[in-house]
Amino acid sequence: MSNPIAYPVHRTTDPVLALSVARQLVAVGDQQYAEVSVDVELCTVPEVLRMREALPDAWFRKVDVEDWARDPSDPTGLHGGVHAPELSTDPDFLASHLPLWASMEYRAVDSIEEQFAALVGSNIGEIWWSSLIWPDVPDRDIPGEANNARVSLLFNCRTKSLDERSDHHTVLVHVRRGSRDGSEERHASWLAEQIGGSVIGPPQE
Repeated sequence: MSNPIAYPVHRTTDPVLALSVARQLVAVGDQQYAEVSVDVELCTVPEVLRMREALPDAWFRKVDVEDWARDPSDPTGLHGGVHAPELSTDPDFLASHLPLWASMEYRAVDSIEEQFAALVGSNIGEIWWSSLIWPDVPDRDIPGEANNARVSLLFNCRTKSLDERSDHHTVLVHVRRGSRDGSEERHASWLAEQIGGSVIGPPQE
């Protein structure tokens, strides 16, 4: 059993460019089984209502461990997730549970990326492509990889934990975590080279 490790390979203030670079990376892999997911943090009631209207198939949830511990019965349903059509539009209710996260998971590649990138605005958000297959690179001693082959695009954030706000958007490539012998960075570097880029920062666990 292995886990992925992520390397930043591109950073820009242009969300359209960031999406283009991420898609180029996705295209390096076999997309036969690939899926795409999106997630965005919403810190105001107008933003929640805007996203509820724009993404009627999204699920809204609250990420607050302390709140869950205070009330494990979760009468709001927000810890498990509430489908957009069932989400209350009462401003007082929404305000009492901010921030909320809206997500759509495991959709067909190229089905939601552009719409989401246009909607995310100044919010912290993420698009990630999973179930890719990285190719074998025999001349670099890099084996093919499926279980940990992913690409992620972070909006207004630098870290995949989505906890470091930034004015930039960051593209990360995910590879198999090895034995810390340099193979992970070598693989990430090769992937970045395929789109004319390079690793631009330390790995993110």
